[in-house]
Amino acid sequence: MKSNTLGKLYLIPITLSNPGETTVVPEDVLPQTIKRTIDFIDYYIVENEKTARKFIKSIHPEKKQPDLKISVLNKHTEFAEHNEFIQPLLRGENIGLMSESGCPGVADPGAVIVKLAHEKGIQVVPLVGPSSILLALMASGMNGQSFAFNGYLPIDKNDKKQALKNFERLSQDKNQSQLFIETPYRNNKLMEDLLQILQPSTLLCVACDITLPTEFIKTKTVNEWKKEKADLHNRPCIFIIHKM
Repeated sequence: MKSNTLGKLYLIPITLSNPGETTVVPEDVLPQTIKRTIDFIDYYIVENEKTARKFIKSIHPEKKQPDLKISVLNKHTEFAEHNEFIQPLLRGENIGLMSESGCPGVADPGAVIVKLAHEKGIQVVPLVGPSSILLALMASGMNGQSFAFNGYLPIDKNDKKQALKNFERLSQDKNQSQLFIETPYRNNKLMEDLLQILQPSTLLCVACDITLPTEFIKTKTVNEWKKEKADLHNRPCIFIIHKM
């Protein structure tokens, strides 16, 4: 029987690619803490059940899949379900929170569960793992002392142009690097927009397929990028700009 002690919410990073789809070895980018944590947790809140099961199998083959109790949290999840998801924590069971890729709670719907855990007095335990946002910033050569992650850009052409101009101005006024992402199949179009909208001297870092064999990370001025062709289609990318 479980005691009246609350369970803990473990934030479990996963690889930056879908398990089995690349030659990346989980042990190359994840500490043994992840496997040890998965060993004693049967309850999970995940963005994609199929991806989560593949990941657990890849890093801990001995874990019995039928024992896993998985709740799916994504943009279609009703707000009322959030309290249902954390009931095991209130019974003293531990829960693992997983994103579709990388670190949960960052550019990820799992943040709502973390917030709810704090409201209920549940201990939140973040584990070490790859974050494409921080890895891109580390490799960019831009300002790691002051930066902002802005998520997805607007889809509307005029709104997107205005957003990029605002980011460019902020980076110059505050000496602050501006990070953002795009849906992978729109990457090439975004790259075209960046080269048309941003000033020639603005620095632009493109970081895609981070930690994968096809990793591509380069920082150049917009003017220099106009001389280079990069195919970013369907490759997870982080874009960073900085206007000096």
